Amino acid sequence: MKNKDKIKNIKNVLEYFLDHLKSCKLCPRECGVNRLKGETGFCGTAKDLVVYTAFIHKGEEPPITGEKGSGTIFFSGCNLKCIYCQNFKFSHRLEGKPVKKGDLAQVMIDLQNKKAENINLVTPTHFLPQILEALLIAYEKGLNIPIVYNSSGYEKPGVIERLRGIIDIYLVDMKYYTPEAALLGSKTRDYPLYNRKAILCMHNQKKEPVWQKNTLKKGLIIRHLILPGLTEESRQIIRWIKDIMPSAYISLMSQYKPYFEAKNNPALDRRINYEEYASLAQLIENIGLEGWFQEFEPPDQLAGVYFKPF
Repeated sequence: MKNKDKIKNIKNVLEYFLDHLKSCKLCPRECGVNRLKGETGFCGTAKDLVVYTAFIHKGEEPPITGEKGSGTIFFSGCNLKCIYCQNFKFSHRLEGKPVKKGDLAQVMIDLQNKKAENINLVTPTHFLPQILEALLIAYEKGLNIPIVYNSSGYEKPGVIERLRGIIDIYLVDMKYYTPEAALLGSKTRDYPLYNRKAILCMHNQKKEPVWQKNTLKKGLIIRHLILPGLTEESRQIIRWIKDIMPSAYISLMSQYKPYFEAKNNPALDRRINYEEYASLAQLIENIGLEGWFQEFEPPDQLAGVYFKPF
């Protein structure tokens, strides 16, 4: 899709997104706060867009990283806030600095000038109004690389539907299959309900992936982070993907460590073991899903606790 079409699509939905700043219901929490007046809901953010860091990231999935790396922007705040979050410094504690929409647009252009394969928006949901405004400016300045929507998966399908024709790649988590597991890890029982509906909407938009050599230009990748003791959750997620969208790509992640509050939770206070990892990788291979496996013990430097603010 040409940029002029993306600009048109953004303009068509921008008023809808900006209205949420007056009564924010961008995510399933539907806090209803007036962020323009400084009120904050669950994510902890008001009207100012807050960024923790932005850089060329070479640790994403191979089709996202490509040859040059992904132009990744980490936003502060989060509408899910998992108790084990490796990005807790900025997702929970809101470290970062306010960035005006014009400055965010320039960050995108600078990443493109550094040969980034794409613009990778990490945890963008609560800042969608400001991000869309920034994209309009960036397109006017010549932005022409794919946009990645990198999400926890706790999304409203109606919001995702309005991103049709704007987002090129959905890189989305599928963390839990049952409300009980979602309550344990993210204190959010309805995560599975919204997550599956949102992923179905993403899949409907991206049924036909577009590749350029080994780099994904349009499509959907479903991420799943293995959690200790919850391999049955993982199996159910893998089987759901196979049953509902067998052509989807899956990314199996093994980098879990008990960061933040997880170290105080006996159920989550350990790394996964090799048997847990290997059994799930084998299941994916056996049932014929396509995707990528993170190595069993990936470098710790991939975690957000090691990222430097910009």
